[in-house]
Amino acid sequence: MIETTAAKRRAFRALHVSGCFVMPNPWDLGSAVALQSLGFKALATTSAGMAWSLGRPDNKVGLEEVLAHLSALAGRLDVPLNADFENGFADTPEGVAANVARAVDTGVAGLSVEDSTGDAAAPLYDFELAVARIAAARAAIDARDPGVVLTARSEGFICGRPDLQETVRRLTAFAEAGADCLYAPGLPDIEQISAVVRALAPRPVNVLTSGGTAASLAALGVRRISVGGSLARTAWGEFLRTAREIAQEGTFTRFAAAPSGGELNHLFAAPPDLRDV
Repeated sequence: MIETTAAKRRAFRALHVSGCFVMPNPWDLGSAVALQSLGFKALATTSAGMAWSLGRPDNKVGLEEVLAHLSALAGRLDVPLNADFENGFADTPEGVAANVARAVDTGVAGLSVEDSTGDAAAPLYDFELAVARIAAARAAIDARDPGVVLTARSEGFICGRPDLQETVRRLTAFAEAGADCLYAPGLPDIEQISAVVRALAPRPVNVLTSGGTAASLAALGVRRISVGGSLARTAWGEFLRTAREIAQEGTFTRFAAAPSGGELNHLFAAPPDLRDV
C-alpha cells in the first residue's frame, strides 16, 4: 500500500525531532525499491548518482529530468523521499522559489537547496543572496505544504572554500531564514562535524559520510546521515571490475557473487496495488 504524500511528509518531519537516522541515496527507481526493502526510514536522491546513470557528470542534468525522476521515485515509495535539488536550478530567489514549488508538487517529503554557483571562480553565492535564496525556498514550500522539510546546504568544503567559521555563519543564517535541517557536506573530521553540530544545536544537522559508524555520528548529536553518491560509486565499481575482468582476462568469475535473476524479480515484483495499472 503506497502511503499518502501527507503521511510520508509527517513521518519525515518526525524523524528530525530526536535521535539519528540513516538516509541512503538511491540513483534510480530500482535502487530506491531495493533500499526501501531493507527497512530504511527515508531515502534521498543523489544528483551525482542520477547523472552517472544517464551517462553524464554530476550537475549536468536539467530541471525537467530531475522533476520527472522525483515524481517516479516519490510515487513508488512508501517511505519519505528527500530531493537533492542542487542549487534550485536558478540563481535568483524568484527562480529558486518557482522551481522549489514544482519540486514540492512531485510528492517529495523534503528537499535541499545549496549555496554553490557552479562557477569555479566564485563557487559560493554571496552571503546575502544565499540567505535570500533559502528564504525564497521556504516561502515557496509554505505556500504549497509547510510540512515539507527544507534542508539548506553550504558547500564550501566541497567547492574549494573550506572555512568552518563561514560555513557555520551561513548555516545559522539559513536556519533563521526558515531551513529545517542544516548540511555542510565534506566536513573532514569528527572535530569539525562536532563543532557544526554544537554551533547549530538544537537544530538538526545532516552529515555526509563515506565511512565510520552511524553510532559514532549519533553520539556527536548528528540527526541525519546520508551517503551521497557513494552507493552509486560502489555499484559502478563492481560493474567496472567485472567488465574489466571479461575484457582483459576473458573470464567471468565475478558473476558468482551476483544475486540471481529470481531474487531480483522477487525484489522488484509490483505490489498488488500497482499491478494492472
